[in-house]
Amino acid sequence: MGIDTRHGFEDDQIVTFQDVKGMTEVNDKQFKIKVTSPFTFTIGDTSKFGEYLGGGTVTEAKLPETVNFESYTQTLANPKILDGDFAKFSMPSNLHLAFQVLSTFEQQNGAQPKPWDEEDATKFFELVQKLNTENREKPFTEELNEKWVKLFAKTCQGDLCPIQAIIGGIAAQEVMKAVTGKFMPVRQYFYFDAIECLPENDFQPKLPEANSRYYSQELVFGADFQKTICESKYFVVGSGAIGCEMLKNFAMMGIGSGQNGAIFVTDMDSIERSNLNRQFLFRSKDVSKMKSKVAAEAIKQMNPSINITAYVEGVLPETEHIYNDKFFENLTGVVNALDNVKARQYIDRRCVYYQKPLVDSGTLGTKASVQVVVPFVTESYSSTQDPPDPSIPMCLLHNFPNLIEHTIQWARDNFAGLFTNPTQQAEEYQRDPQGFIERTAKAASIYDREEIVNNVNRILVDDRPKSFVDCIKWARELFEKQFHNAIGQLLYNFPQDHITEKSERFWSGNKRCPHMLTFDANNATHLDFIVAAANLLAKMYLLEENRNREYIQKEVEQIQVSKFEPKSGVAIFENDEQLKAENDRRNNEKGSGNLDEIAQQLPEHEQIRNIKIQPHEFEKDDDTNFHMDYVAATANLRAENYEIQSADRSKIKRIAGNIIPAIATTTAMVTGLVCLEVYKFLQGHNKIELFKNAFVNLALPLFAFSEPSPPMQNKVNIFLDSLLKDIFYSLISILIKHLLSGIDSKSNRK
Repeated sequence: MGIDTRHGFEDDQIVTFQDVKGMTEVNDKQFKIKVTSPFTFTIGDTSKFGEYLGGGTVTEAKLPETVNFESYTQTLANPKILDGDFAKFSMPSNLHLAFQVLSTFEQQNGAQPKPWDEEDATKFFELVQKLNTENREKPFTEELNEKWVKLFAKTCQGDLCPIQAIIGGIAAQEVMKAVTGKFMPVRQYFYFDAIECLPENDFQPKLPEANSRYYSQELVFGADFQKTICESKYFVVGSGAIGCEMLKNFAMMGIGSGQNGAIFVTDMDSIERSNLNRQFLFRSKDVSKMKSKVAAEAIKQMNPSINITAYVEGVLPETEHIYNDKFFENLTGVVNALDNVKARQYIDRRCVYYQKPLVDSGTLGTKASVQVVVPFVTESYSSTQDPPDPSIPMCLLHNFPNLIEHTIQWARDNFAGLFTNPTQQAEEYQRDPQGFIERTAKAASIYDREEIVNNVNRILVDDRPKSFVDCIKWARELFEKQFHNAIGQLLYNFPQDHITEKSERFWSGNKRCPHMLTFDANNATHLDFIVAAANLLAKMYLLEENRNREYIQKEVEQIQVSKFEPKSGVAIFENDEQLKAENDRRNNEKGSGNLDEIAQQLPEHEQIRNIKIQPHEFEKDDDTNFHMDYVAATANLRAENYEIQSADRSKIKRIAGNIIPAIATTTAMVTGLVCLEVYKFLQGHNKIELFKNAFVNLALPLFAFSEPSPPMQNKVNIFLDSLLKDIFYSLISILIKHLLSGIDSKSNRK
């Protein structure tokens, strides 16, 4: 962590240090901190420790905590209740009494209160009133709400799929907490309600027939509202983790199951093996099939009455001929199940344009959020934006990494720079030499043109292997170049004792002084790199692969590499400001290159056009293709260069593959929250306080519900508005007169 990076710690947190040089007494020890600024903190008296020489990382120490719970009987009278919605601060206490009385009522009457029966609801409320004051010096709650309690009684026999998803997701996470001891459990009660889903005014719904598929839902909303649900037309954008859960909920609720109802779902992606652990509509046999098609077939089996149409085209400006005016105008609403902000913003613009309600949701591990967008009632999704994710400075990434995340990103870029981009450029030259030369001539600068030409020559001539032994030799030379020579050149430019112009140690703060690696075939990580790199090169040239580690080790031990000699005059930039200045200088030299000169630098097309090559498109989920083997070995070798703690394969895969952590409990819960908002849209609610944005973190646990922000309103200058209208009408009048005079002239000519 550098001095220019916010640490994010708070007072009295416990931290640990690793890899500190000089002041080694702090390494692997725990310290309680005192925050002095967003960038600094203290750990107490360090006067007796050694002199700090540089390096080191600090992380929060997660200490175990013993949590005590009271028994169910003990907590009934004096419960500890976790709050969620402060707009209904007294709701949990009302529900605590109501759930107790539900058992009492059933014991006394032999059944629960009858649905929407006013007499039973009145009896139920009287029992709640009695329990509220019984054997107490003061009432359990001073804010007993008769309307809430009676609605509880009238709907208690009902059952809603979204509520099941919410409570089920929370409960499942609590079970995992109990089993693993990870994350803080709910202490000790949590009551969730969605009373806003009911009509605003008192109503007496038509009760369902006993054989109705949606009987339990109709006990809450009535048979007439079920028809509204079934006849609705919803567009689900995305069928990944959230999309699968959403479609399942829609099938159980009956959305799109009426004669005129419909569900539309789209997803551009195909199913990968890594999807199977959380996208529950997919099975192993579905790998490589399109997500939307498989998901549609799966929920059709759950509810054969569903009218569902699956698309594989993304919702983009380029597909507006598919998702056109007719498509959007026919919709009841839209729900997002997307994984990127840009797509969400585009959907938001379309919903604003067509005045369609939208619910957006997302998850990140145990975190989840829901945002409701109601035309003319709330702000749109794009009205606010989260701050952009911090990017890694290029110079830090290439020369001064200090975190394993930096080395993983470097390894991922390195993979593309060796096995993807150059091979694609070579393929382009083979396929269309003249077009390739013309495109290369228009490259940004002479340096870009030189890189492209070098890539083609390297792939088709210089690095082209004739056998697998050549691939091993290439891999061994690549190891020397990346983990020995490059570091040696860096240390030549900036020696370990280098002092800056400000008389400060260069290798200090967040700059970790690296060391060169000496290849050792008996080192598992070193050999991992050789095996992966050699096989990737072989497959790139359609040579036969070889997975025999003993054979590869024996061959690589016989290879001699040239001794490294550092070069003077090699520029290595200390920061991105220097790099930007150099790039600006290079860009000033841009302009079309000479076509003949470029053609002369490239290999003769007749000689290379039949060479068989194929680029590697990075695929994280295939454990047989050596992609992750290469990235993992490269990341950990570079970490070894800079004395950064290595990472296991799963962590490297998550970062290199840009895998967003997703777990089934959070996903189930968040889709339940979305579907509750859909109920409100279908009820026709138009008061902003009836809708709920949500932010939940099951790990803490935290449940925060709030009403959405209203849309921004701008005042219009009435005088100017009136003036513009007058000008408009005057222009129309002139145009009409001109047209009439033209008609008269034609008549006269006739």
